[in-house]
Amino acid sequence: MTAATISLLTLTALLLAVIPALLMLVNLKVFLPAPEQGRGCEEPAVSVMVPARNEATAIEPCVRAILASRDVALEVVVLDDSSTDGTDAIVRQLAEHDPRVRLVRGRPLPSGWCGKQHACAQLAEAATHDTWMFLDTDVLLAPDAVHRCVAFLDASQASLVSGFPRQVTGSFLEWLLLPLIHFVLLGFLPIARSRVDNSPGLAAGCGQLFVTRRDDYRQAGGHAAIRASLHDGIKLPRAFRRAGLRTDIFDATDIASCRMYTKSLDVWKGLSKNATEGIGAPATILPFTVLLAGGQILPWVLVASGLATGWQGWPAWTVAVAVIAVAFSSLPRILAARRFRQSFSGVLSQPVGIAVFLAIQWVALGRRLLGLQTSWRGRSLTPQ
Repeated sequence: MTAATISLLTLTALLLAVIPALLMLVNLKVFLPAPEQGRGCEEPAVSVMVPARNEATAIEPCVRAILASRDVALEVVVLDDSSTDGTDAIVRQLAEHDPRVRLVRGRPLPSGWCGKQHACAQLAEAATHDTWMFLDTDVLLAPDAVHRCVAFLDASQASLVSGFPRQVTGSFLEWLLLPLIHFVLLGFLPIARSRVDNSPGLAAGCGQLFVTRRDDYRQAGGHAAIRASLHDGIKLPRAFRRAGLRTDIFDATDIASCRMYTKSLDVWKGLSKNATEGIGAPATILPFTVLLAGGQILPWVLVASGLATGWQGWPAWTVAVAVIAVAFSSLPRILAARRFRQSFSGVLSQPVGIAVFLAIQWVALGRRLLGLQTSWRGRSLTPQ
């Protein structure tokens, strides 16, 4: 490479690394845990709703954790979505010992609906309280979680709020990729602006944990408004915002944990199934590829290239710029590891993780353009 090319690449890498690093520093000041105390002295009455399809391993720990909730009057409504592994029998047994648990039998999946959205829509029909929490089966709540989530809903004055649980990882791709959830969220979404600008494009959420109220849910059209979506984490907040309702997000690290996947293959499939409704969408994949590859991969490649050649042909100042770019590239992962209880060993894997993450987005887009389907929980899915 010529000196001019080296200079241009190092400056580009530095700029693209600085953007998410600085935004994460700003976002960490406003992306806060839910408050410990809500307004008023009365216990909130909450319907905690759990869609379940073939969740025999996860459903009992999930429900028992909800039942251990403090300072809240609750019902736990579980919808069994045509499970074949005995999930329904486990819920029935739990209901026999605790009247707060109720099992709902899911209706057959209609054409044009995603299974999870259809299950959640039916749960909304079954709920008896007016404050609702939609919870994935792989989420485990702390005893004060429900109360604090409702407290955040009150304090934010939003119509829909979403908490981001601590992501528990085990397999290689879990360790490599799941910490990127917080990196992408806090590195590229201006949270403070999203709270004053109600544009759907600034909506964010985590499909693992949503809290809302009956009237707001109905005004937004509920899950019927996103019936074909595979990515409720983004699409449900956008539906609320399109209806003129505010949404917000909070850090649920201290009150909820989630083990989304247990195998590397499932991580790839899980991230692929909704990729084209997020970063892997045709309108966003190119700019995000430039931002992520340029700021998170390029700095490391430049430093590795310089070390391999003994920095031959490099102007002296570009060596410093390249090293600084790597430092800024690493900063968000260091901050996230500390704040969200992630592995510090993953910091050095950032460029590899980003490369694999981008590969998933491009493969998912290619499959979509070719009209190929994927499958999840025994159902064929066609990404939007």
